[in-house]
Amino acid sequence: MFEIGDKVVYPNHGAGTIVGIETREILGEEKKYYIMKLPIGEMKVMIPVDKVDEIGVRGIIDEEEADQIIALLKGEKSKMSQNWNRRYRANMEKLKTGDIYEVGGVVRDLHIRDEQKGLSTGEKKMLSNAKQILVSELVLAKDAEEEEIEKLISEAFEDNPHIDNEEEDK
Repeated sequence: MFEIGDKVVYPNHGAGTIVGIETREILGEEKKYYIMKLPIGEMKVMIPVDKVDEIGVRGIIDEEEADQIIALLKGEKSKMSQNWNRRYRANMEKLKTGDIYEVGGVVRDLHIRDEQKGLSTGEKKMLSNAKQILVSELVLAKDAEEEEIEKLISEAFEDNPHIDNEEEDK
């Protein structure tokens, strides 16, 4: 069970801090909810306490793992389907896991593909969402401002030798 002040990740929403635990009556049944505040956009999310494991809520990574994620962004693109629909579904599955390494991989792969060939509107939205999830956790893990993390990510992409030097997929 999490406590007020704990930093957690809610898959598909990103990382935040538990700022409260409330009991609400929904359809005549009392349920406990964690109130999580996201560092980006000042959004608050209610998470049912009894569904935490099912949803995949987890504690955030530490600073060392955050550095590993930044290093992951400098890596080579994973093999992706040329069919945008298959690629979209595969990336969506990775994002649903809530695993920060999977999210980082999706951000890296879509960024590289965008630089090389461009992305569909759906994939651009996915990249934006995945990047926001990544940034939200890195902000908390590194105790940094959003702008600092955005700069770290941009620098990682600038240092990625696979973006400009890689041959086009055939």
